[in-house]
Amino acid sequence: MKRRDFLIRATAVAGAGVAVVGGISGLVYAGRAKPDPLFNQSFPDLSGKSVAMRQWLGKPVVVNFWATWCPPCVREMPDLEALHQQYKSVQFVGLGVDMASNVHEFVQKVHVSYPLLLVGNGGVALMRPLGNSAGGLPFTVVFDAQGHIVHRVLGQVKPPVLAQTLGKLSS
Repeated sequence: MKRRDFLIRATAVAGAGVAVVGGISGLVYAGRAKPDPLFNQSFPDLSGKSVAMRQWLGKPVVVNFWATWCPPCVREMPDLEALHQQYKSVQFVGLGVDMASNVHEFVQKVHVSYPLLLVGNGGVALMRPLGNSAGGLPFTVVFDAQGHIVHRVLGQVKPPVLAQTLGKLSS
């Protein structure tokens, strides 16, 4: 292919706003597509105050669906907290697929410094469009600063793998 033809095609693709993001099959439309619909939602925090997910657009976001009754969820919490401390430019959010009373009791024993919001049984319906058709826990989704999915983990996270993804987003 001639250089001129290559440049014309490359400009057309760039002008369309198409970018392929590692870790996800398919295309993510960077810059022009709307953020994932999850960012249109608001959920109560542990004090009952409604928290809008859209407030975290503009920086990468790690959303972890978890429950107090889920042993792998509980085991991964210290790993997620450590990654949260390491990657200060990335926002971590825990979405509790649980009752508020259980989460209140849990945080007395296991401290996390990132926000924990409550989605209750509605969390299963929230996970499906994010790529978790089985509704299993834990489920972690990493979004870029524009609110597009760049990485998903069904099951307990592997800190080195998640760290690699976060390193690419925070650099």
